[in-house]
Amino acid sequence: MSQQAIDIFRACIPLFNSLSDPARQDIILLLAEREQLSVNEIAEHSNLSRPAISHHLKILRDNHLVKNEQKGTLRYYSLSLEYSVQQLKQLIDVVEKDCIL
Repeated sequence: MSQQAIDIFRACIPLFNSLSDPARQDIILLLAEREQLSVNEIAEHSNLSRPAISHHLKILRDNHLVKNEQKGTLRYYSLSLEYSVQQLKQLIDVVEKDCIL
């Protein structure tokens, strides 16, 4: 395996970790259906507390899976998958080139 393959795989680990949590998966699926929601609106669809939702949204935001927009006193979250999809495409490309015989 090339160093490039190792580097790309390691760069994807935070993305994989953020996607591995069922609560974060639920948030992503909810945002896919509703497009843009506040923390309170997300909490209404979850068994988690508002602070727990905020924690998960921070992880998703830090890993480029959601973005937020300030409207007045509220922050609205929406999916932002372009960067993550590009990361995964790079991983697939390098695996196909370097790892598949």
